[in-house]
Amino acid sequence: MKKSFIVLGLLASGFGAYAQSQGYKGKILLPGGQPAANVTIQVEGSEYETETGADGTFTLDQEPGKYILIIHEEDRMPQRVTIEVKEGQQELKAIKLKRNNAELDEIIVDGRHNGYTASKVSNSLRLTTPLLETPQNIQVVTGKVLADQQVISMSDGVVRNASGLTKIEHWGDMYTRINARGSRVAAFRNGMNITSNWGPLTEDMAFVDHIEFVKGPAGFMMSNGDPSGIYNVVTKRPTGKTKGEASVMFGSYDLYRAAADLDGRFDKEGKLQYRLNLVAQTKGSFRDYEFNDRYGIAPVISYQLSDNTKITGEYIYQHAKMSNVGSYYVFAKDGYGKAPRNFTLAEPGIDPTVVNDHNVTFSLEHYFDSSWKLTAQASLFSYQQTGSSMWTGADSVNNENEVIVPAVSADGKIIRNVSIWDASNVMKFGQVYLNGDIITGPVRHRILAGLDLADKKYMADWNGDHNLDAYQAPFDINNPVHGAPSNGYPNELFKQRRNTSLAERAGIYGTIEQSSTGIYLQDELGFFEDKLRLTLAGRYTYVKTNNYNTITTGKKFTPRIGLSYSIDKETSVYALYDQTFIPQAGFRKDGKEVLPVTGNNMEIGVKKDWFNGRWSTTLSAYQILKNNQNSNDPSDPNGRFVVQFGQTKTQGIEFDMRGEILPGLTLVANYAYTDSKISKAAENLQSTIGNNVPGYAKHTANAWINYTLQEGALRGLGISGGFTWMGERTTWTWTGASGLEALPDYFRLDGGLYYEKGRVRITANMLNILDKYLYSGSAYATYYYWQAEAGRNWRLGVTYKF
Repeated sequence: MKKSFIVLGLLASGFGAYAQSQGYKGKILLPGGQPAANVTIQVEGSEYETETGADGTFTLDQEPGKYILIIHEEDRMPQRVTIEVKEGQQELKAIKLKRNNAELDEIIVDGRHNGYTASKVSNSLRLTTPLLETPQNIQVVTGKVLADQQVISMSDGVVRNASGLTKIEHWGDMYTRINARGSRVAAFRNGMNITSNWGPLTEDMAFVDHIEFVKGPAGFMMSNGDPSGIYNVVTKRPTGKTKGEASVMFGSYDLYRAAADLDGRFDKEGKLQYRLNLVAQTKGSFRDYEFNDRYGIAPVISYQLSDNTKITGEYIYQHAKMSNVGSYYVFAKDGYGKAPRNFTLAEPGIDPTVVNDHNVTFSLEHYFDSSWKLTAQASLFSYQQTGSSMWTGADSVNNENEVIVPAVSADGKIIRNVSIWDASNVMKFGQVYLNGDIITGPVRHRILAGLDLADKKYMADWNGDHNLDAYQAPFDINNPVHGAPSNGYPNELFKQRRNTSLAERAGIYGTIEQSSTGIYLQDELGFFEDKLRLTLAGRYTYVKTNNYNTITTGKKFTPRIGLSYSIDKETSVYALYDQTFIPQAGFRKDGKEVLPVTGNNMEIGVKKDWFNGRWSTTLSAYQILKNNQNSNDPSDPNGRFVVQFGQTKTQGIEFDMRGEILPGLTLVANYAYTDSKISKAAENLQSTIGNNVPGYAKHTANAWINYTLQEGALRGLGISGGFTWMGERTTWTWTGASGLEALPDYFRLDGGLYYEKGRVRITANMLNILDKYLYSGSAYATYYYWQAEAGRNWRLGVTYKF
């Protein structure tokens, strides 16, 4: 019997050894030699499919013979490789992807890093240099981070994920305005500057792949924008892999949300690929009569015309139906937060605001060879809005201009005014740029050259308005009564106005137009085997603006100089000088031309990847000088003329950290110190020198941490938590000059639990755990206003991947 067991054991071990020797073991490498994680591999002519691991390795369980493998790597043309599986042995073969798509066009996220770090930016930022070597502070917020935090829109907590960002007011999730380095950062989508006075409609995260925050002017992209920087929303594109996910979310205040993401290819070769994202949501508020419902659809089709050419068509549609967007404001004479958090000026009988937002983009990518790539894209944005806003009415005055009834009184009485707000925002973009990567002697050249064209036209009618409250019967903040305003609703008035076209109603004083042309050239020269990199760039921009019938033109050449040095493979230091300018409209009493805003950014920093890129840090220091800002002429009581008061100086330090610190432990943390003041002023504005520039916080700190159990019966269970703190916040007014009340410091604590097993993930988060009364606001005229955030609230989401 014992011999029988020995024989059986030998047979089993021999069979196991034979079985293990069958098949084929390989490793996929990117053109630079890095392992290609999560790459789909298909055996041609069969349904067999597998995927590489984090180290790029894969195993095929196939009978001996020759096979053709189709390798599907994100944003590359599928590649075919012939292999031979030999009997009785298993070989480790390295397969290096061709350079027909020489660099990854989209963000590279290594799965072993838990999706929190990125090594490159998207193709739409036009840079092919790895983030570690780029001489600028650029932070990438990955889709994994957004999903873990249950972020559902651009204005929903995104700013916690990069240093120095503040969102002063929220406008009910209608549009997102983000400030950094002392002023507003420009809003980009897929490399196109879609910033406007009121817009764009805040992006739903259902169709967003990741978000890139570029600090400083980024003259190679946007020299006709503010020198504080940009954020670039990168949308989801086909990956070539057949996969998908569906999710549902529930939460406080009647939040119900469903989304689906379908990704795949129509043919086995993967030449024709698709991506389809769908979302529908209803959401109430902690205040009565407020809601924000939306749905969206975002189909994308890409087709590989040849080994070197790919075309992509994308359509994004967002529909939003929401309550009056001005109802989020509350007013008081004696300071902020004087009413309960759930107090509202809204009325149930006001017609909702409806927005239809369309975006169509076509792009072409062509590789001339392994060194040169041409990208061209054209895009149309069409934002159409029908709705209204709300503010206070005007003071009631007598013939001697004495105030009889104030719009906001000290005893809490207020006159609410609703104004029509119908708008059209149409933007057109054309872009062509060329990337090159060549070597001349001992010098490597990363070349970028391009042409940008843009045309924007915003029309709005906000001239029709109506007081909800009669001066004899104002609204009482201390004893609010809703449902029957004393002066009735404006709905019929607005219907009558809409019998006339928006173009006629907007006229010349409700229209803003801008056209621009930009040409740029950049060469990054790499010395000493690319350890030392010198960036030399310049951009010429021409801009024509018609701002409420005031036409201005501006043209300027803006240089860019950067220097970056790699101390080792995971550490680099850099220095940068960049410029920008912004044309302005207005009239000066002296008859001189209103000069454009000019700005420059000087920045130094150090970047480091830790433990083979599992986590990364960036430390930067900067100074931005901004010249020729407009201000109302104090000698003109009618407000027609402007003065240009001189210069503001913004300086600060920023620190960012993100990634997987230990197995199962991920962290996003940042801190920024910002100081922004008026440094020079016109003669009649000398008293403003030293005043804070409005719209920033002197100190900002954020953190978000996750820990997931790696072993045991509870493997996949995790806990998360995070906070946001802002200290010494400024408002939209020139604080410090008039002794106005300052905004209090801001602190919010969030946390949650999650469990992931197989294809299912359950996430639950509690927001504002401490139930603090949080708000932003400002002083205006003779009173204060503020916008409150929700108290303690929760979200529960379930995601299924297939």
